[in-house]
Amino acid sequence: MTAGAALAGGGSPQRPPEPDMTKILVPVSALPVRPEMPDVMTMSDGTKVTTPAQWRLRREEMKQILEFYELGHAPPPPGNVSGEELQSRSVLSGAAQFRLVHLKFGPGEKLGFDVAIFTPAKGNGSFPTIINPSFNATPGAAAANPPARGASGPADPETAARGFTNLLDRGYAIMTYRYTQCGADDATFRNSAFFPAYPEYDWGVLSAWAWGLSRGVDYLEAQPWADTNRLIALGHSRLGRLVLVATAFDERISLGAPAASCGAGSGAYRFCGPGRGGGEGVDDMMRKFPWYFVPRFTEFGSQVQKLPFEAYWYIALAAPRPWIDAEGTADTLCLPSAVRKSVLAARPVYDFLGASTNRVGINYEAHPHSLAPADWNAVLDFADQQLRGIDHERKFDQFPP
Repeated sequence: MTAGAALAGGGSPQRPPEPDMTKILVPVSALPVRPEMPDVMTMSDGTKVTTPAQWRLRREEMKQILEFYELGHAPPPPGNVSGEELQSRSVLSGAAQFRLVHLKFGPGEKLGFDVAIFTPAKGNGSFPTIINPSFNATPGAAAANPPARGASGPADPETAARGFTNLLDRGYAIMTYRYTQCGADDATFRNSAFFPAYPEYDWGVLSAWAWGLSRGVDYLEAQPWADTNRLIALGHSRLGRLVLVATAFDERISLGAPAASCGAGSGAYRFCGPGRGGGEGVDDMMRKFPWYFVPRFTEFGSQVQKLPFEAYWYIALAAPRPWIDAEGTADTLCLPSAVRKSVLAARPVYDFLGASTNRVGINYEAHPHSLAPADWNAVLDFADQQLRGIDHERKFDQFPP
């Protein structure tokens, strides 16, 4: 199977032959020290990327490098995703429709998770749809589906719908779900969710969360109310990392919107963390959350400059699709200078592919580490601009001083 195909599903463009990776995927001890960020426009053999065909090959190299050193390898798409509707009712005094759907798939259709769907009651045709992995309990789900550790409700559909009023009024639908249904957020993750069905795969839980989001895309592709040319993935903090990975590997996602993804997120790995500018760095993530990654990733430890990739690779893999990072000016975990390096480094790939660099957006709001209403509004304005031709005369290229 081609690298990266496992996270995505049917409908992705046919991929070129895989490059020979035998001399590229070497032990960490054999990697050179690279103070500079590895260039996405240079093949591993030193060849400069000058044609679209070369870029397709380079994309495959990049995906395999990310899988080998950081994410692990996910199983192929199961190809049998279906949804069983558990609840359906009007909310917001009839302004929206709520549905609770259990997705099922995999061997014997024994895998799955619950998603809550809110669609506007008004409007003809299909709706641009936000896919939102959440820390909260899936609205409408049974008590057996509690919030993630440290999070709170709402689990009530009416209460949840009130939080989505703005996007519903603007003509967006949303599918939201509790992310830990796709893998436990602790060291026991291999006993949870999808992992027992695929024991031969070495994926970390971050990869499993992204694989789960792609199963949501599988379901949406068969729903007449979902505009599959306008699918937006949005998540905050560790769920921002989830969105970062899913958007890079699943080309059916029309717009990626990671928010405050912190260490091992959008910010350049070499330029954040203790001794590298501040904020939360890759070594912090290895210490606090090693289950996100493959064990090989922890070998980099204090030698981050040996990483053969960088955070901006995930943005480059999203090109030429629009992508935006939502951040807070008072967020002490996410270093603006590191995010800036990633965003600016990815823009030349968009230029190369003939896409405007305004497709790579950044937005800062005045708040700490959180996903605030202003962040949602910024992402919706950016999605309007990039996917719907609605211009709010707003720029998405400003970093804090």
